[in-house]
Amino acid sequence: MTNQSVRLAFRIGYLGDAYHGSQIQPDVETVQGELIRVFESLKWLDRESQEHNLVLSSRTDAGVNVRLNGGVVQIDRSLWDALTPRKMIRAIDDRLSKNIAFLDVKEVDENWNPRMANYRVYRYRLEGIEFWKYPGDVFLEWLEIFEGTYDATNFARLEEGKNPLRTIISCKPWIVDGRVVGFEIIGEAFLWNQVRRTAMALHKMCIGELEPKDVISAKLNPQDEYDFGVAPSDWLILWGVDWDEIPLPESLTDIRCFSAPPQGPAVERTMRKRWREGARHEMKSLLYSQWAELGKLPRVRHRELAD
Repeated sequence: MTNQSVRLAFRIGYLGDAYHGSQIQPDVETVQGELIRVFESLKWLDRESQEHNLVLSSRTDAGVNVRLNGGVVQIDRSLWDALTPRKMIRAIDDRLSKNIAFLDVKEVDENWNPRMANYRVYRYRLEGIEFWKYPGDVFLEWLEIFEGTYDATNFARLEEGKNPLRTIISCKPWIVDGRVVGFEIIGEAFLWNQVRRTAMALHKMCIGELEPKDVISAKLNPQDEYDFGVAPSDWLILWGVDWDEIPLPESLTDIRCFSAPPQGPAVERTMRKRWREGARHEMKSLLYSQWAELGKLPRVRHRELAD
């Protein structure tokens, strides 16, 4: 890496079950590790460098799907001047696994930090959990419990030294083709497992194993220990991250690919199991269609864009 370098923001999506999480770890395949491998294979990063020249915005656990995450990479200025965003994206995406989509890239200020986002959006498909049943309009009241600024200790796996105070901007139903399939939660930043623990608390209220007053008490009394469990990772999607420089795009097409779970007294456990397996494929199909939509680029050089 020369002294003349450029800082590039990029956005990616990936299938969570293909990786042991997003952050690089020794001896296992991760999203960050896969990206670094490709950049090094192109000789765009120095294999011998001990610097973290490629980092991601939001950490995700193994199994968590991602529509749109962000990151930053530092490369030589001469290399960037010789490329266009289109050429860079094609070169990287052609070398990545089909489980990762490298969607866009742009030059940003030297001090731009991908972790300092305006907000993050997650969606959880609650109907994928065994015995889910939509409770009706009261679901809106339950979702509102999780909004606001509060100590989220009882809804997270708290890391040492981490500030447990979090702001949830909104929590509302996730509706697909007129059916409530789960919830969407938007916050400035989230603690480890926070969305999955929120999902499990909601699920237990929906099936009658938990009272709303218990969840409210856990929120208002973080010094008292509550453990509502952790919902499965495979029904969670990091829908996107928003920055001033790179706003989060909305979906341009309606989502209609989610089948409803089997219902009725004649439904067997084996039927529900088969439906869930199909529903996992539906989640992946949704992501691929979103990436196809998000991967559009203007046919101009990046230097012309800066003029």
